[in-house]
Amino acid sequence: MNPEFLLSAIIFVPAVAAFLLAFFDSRNVEVIRFWSLGATIITFGLTLALWMQFDPAVPGLQMNVAAEWIPTWNVWYRLGVDGISLPLVLLTGLISMLSMAASWSITKHVKGYMVLFLLLESGMMGVFLSIDFFLFYVFWEVMLLPMYFLIGVWGGPRKEYAAIKFFLYTLAGSVLMLIAMLMFYFDTGATVESFNLVELAKVAAGAADAKLATTLTPSLQITAFILLFIGFAIKLPAFPVHTWLPDAHVEAPTPISMILAGVLLKMGGYGIIRIAFPLCPYGAQYAAYALVAIGVISIIYGAFAALAQTDFKRLVAYSSVSHMGYVLLGLAVWKINEGTGATIGGDFWLMGMNGAMFQMIAHGISSAGMFFMVGVIYDRVHHRDLNRFGGLMAKMPLYGGLSAGLFFAGLGLPGLCGFIGEVFVVISTWNYSPLLAIIAASGVILTAGYILWAMQRVYLGAEYKGPHAEDITPINGREVAIAGTLLALAIVLGVYPRVMFDVMSTSTTELVESLKTGYQKAATTVNQSQAQR
Repeated sequence: MNPEFLLSAIIFVPAVAAFLLAFFDSRNVEVIRFWSLGATIITFGLTLALWMQFDPAVPGLQMNVAAEWIPTWNVWYRLGVDGISLPLVLLTGLISMLSMAASWSITKHVKGYMVLFLLLESGMMGVFLSIDFFLFYVFWEVMLLPMYFLIGVWGGPRKEYAAIKFFLYTLAGSVLMLIAMLMFYFDTGATVESFNLVELAKVAAGAADAKLATTLTPSLQITAFILLFIGFAIKLPAFPVHTWLPDAHVEAPTPISMILAGVLLKMGGYGIIRIAFPLCPYGAQYAAYALVAIGVISIIYGAFAALAQTDFKRLVAYSSVSHMGYVLLGLAVWKINEGTGATIGGDFWLMGMNGAMFQMIAHGISSAGMFFMVGVIYDRVHHRDLNRFGGLMAKMPLYGGLSAGLFFAGLGLPGLCGFIGEVFVVISTWNYSPLLAIIAASGVILTAGYILWAMQRVYLGAEYKGPHAEDITPINGREVAIAGTLLALAIVLGVYPRVMFDVMSTSTTELVESLKTGYQKAATTVNQSQAQR
């Protein structure tokens, strides 16, 4: 398949399916469901085709697409894929397909739900494949509206509050991102390459073949990085801008919680590693200790908050805050010798970068699985009170076994996907600060505490004490297929993690080297300026 067509097809197949779906008879619910599921299956198949055509030995962007879009403002339709974006494209295709299969529980306004779901998938794919800053921003905003309505219309009792809170937080981050984008645009003279993320990164790194005849000053990098980081940290989410997440998760329907945890949170980490770091290497190093501290605080705070919950879904939501803290921590463990400007323990920082990337994939699988298992029992008993559960392992043994596997993956049990990323991040943090590494490692103990306690209350208690006990029936084949797929992937990634490391390592290595060069270039400028004074 033509690579240029393939990238565009991955983005727009769901959107085209959503457009055609608008002409379907709303009463043909089963036809609408299978049409939508078919669109997500085709999209996932296209992402697998992309994986087959991808060359992991090439560090830069591949299969580049470039066409004029808005010539007046030098905005181009630019797409590309590398070892950083490909794993997230695969994850998005997979989780979207499984979440669509989980959407059989949606019975209200099914056609409207499916249209919005497919538009959401197009927006998410566009974010991961765009290499034009303006186009990235457009897809980022396109993704916002469908999620707002999916929570606000199909959510729980406080759905309007949760949807508005999600929208306002994300929109605030988008405004900060827009300001940073305009700073780059006008600082580089508003030329054809001013929105090109590849060329902006080359300028920041001081590459000789950069097409933009400009420099990104250290002060510009610091200011822009702060704006970009806040915008992406909201989506990550990191403490203290995380408070929208538990409300959104609790009120969202199960399939949307799967998408939210499995894909949308990864956009925050992706934005940091794709835009904030490459465009502002000096700013990233300037804020490195603050980022590491925020990551550690997120890990511990999220774990303690999860321990305090009695709502099953809210517990899993706070666990995401804790687990995504490892992503921020791994990205930021960048230690510089102030005298020489050289990176100390660069191999450890590369390990942290790879660990953070792997943690995003692992968390996307385990968290989507945990939210799905919570949704399975909620569909039967219509409550999530941990204190009224108990004895589900005896009543639903297959459900209990699959749940145990997915929750242990989230716990970080060796042999499952959650272990690899966390241990890589903690080891890399030791080079940065042994104290912070010890605190981050203690998060694993707290994670074990809240997950094991939740499992004891839900699955191993003496008896079920809540309402609708007569509706507790074994899980059906569709539910087994969804949970079994996620558990199988959790095992594969835990036992054979190089299936992802082989894809991403060349690109992360190039990124780390580029950031080192970019920081040293900016630091030299600062030193020369200070010497002249």
